[in-house]
Amino acid sequence: MLKILKTENRARRGRFETVHGTVETPVFMNVGTAAAIKGALDTFDLKEIGCQVQLSNTYHLHLRPGDTVVRDMGGLHRFMNWDRPILTDSGGFQVFSLAQLRNIKEEGVYFSSHIDGRKIFMGPEQSMQIQSNLGSTIAMAFDECVENPCEKDYANASADMTVRWLKRCAEELGRLNALDETINKNQLLFGINQGSTYEDIRTEHMKQIAELELDGYAIGGLAVGESTEDMYRIIEAVEPFMPKDKPRYLMGVGTPVNILEAVDRGVDFFDCVMPSRNARHGTIFTSQGIINIRNAKYERDDSPIDPECGCHTCRNFSKAYLRHLFKAGEMLAMRLAVIHNLYFYNNLMAEIRDALDCGMFAEYKRSRVGVLDRRI
Repeated sequence: MLKILKTENRARRGRFETVHGTVETPVFMNVGTAAAIKGALDTFDLKEIGCQVQLSNTYHLHLRPGDTVVRDMGGLHRFMNWDRPILTDSGGFQVFSLAQLRNIKEEGVYFSSHIDGRKIFMGPEQSMQIQSNLGSTIAMAFDECVENPCEKDYANASADMTVRWLKRCAEELGRLNALDETINKNQLLFGINQGSTYEDIRTEHMKQIAELELDGYAIGGLAVGESTEDMYRIIEAVEPFMPKDKPRYLMGVGTPVNILEAVDRGVDFFDCVMPSRNARHGTIFTSQGIINIRNAKYERDDSPIDPECGCHTCRNFSKAYLRHLFKAGEMLAMRLAVIHNLYFYNNLMAEIRDALDCGMFAEYKRSRVGVLDRRI
């Protein structure tokens, strides 16, 4: 259950209790797709940068090393030595984005592995079984993530099927949680709202899944090609129909300004590969905007990436050194850059929570929008 501590218009400051610890919201979940953050960060680094929730992916872990391997190693928490909450994505998005050949049926999806081409079937029951083997704190329901733009008739039929799949997910997870051998018998289930960019489909779908009284609700199928205006419009349309006492999760979003705008519209949970992916290519988020650390102007710059940042990288190394590491192709470049960007995102969320606690979120948002997305 999510306890709402304060609100400011639609923005919410909350506290979410789980079997693996308390989550202060709004929160950004750090993406460790295959049970690791790309950029050579381990779980001790994650604690150092203030990560509350780590996200891993059902599809990838099912393929490698295999969810039964993770189960036999004591579950994902023990496997990666992480004692805080973990959310596992259902694998639905990866099935639709990575599988070269796929055949969608009522029972589920038949597809070929993007690694070795072997034939795989995944439906609602299989997704729940895999996530139960992983033992994550929060399991995401199996859904179809349609492409944008999408024909309205297809979006409607897909949303209807996603409701049917969600009911099967809830039934199967209930069965699994009751088994003696299940690693996490308190595994939570979040449903996913779909419907492309059609407000009427989105709102009707949200009403239907809200009736199932799940542990949380996500808005999926955004940040996949539509404009930011469309994304904000859909959040605004769906939010009034999302249960007030349950977490709201905007999947795969986004930039710092996207997060500020979505918090303002009532969202609690976020995840995105952007901070770590951009960092690995030398694109760094700072309190004054975005920099490309590879630029020649930093060759003799002995200042930290961001003088306002308290991360390990900014406390100990200069822009000149980080630029050198990137130009030399050193692995340390990615590690130091990812540490900074993830610290920046987690610290941004802490500042948002502090602003909400003080009733100053609107002012805080005004001071950051127009700055954080600026390219220096």
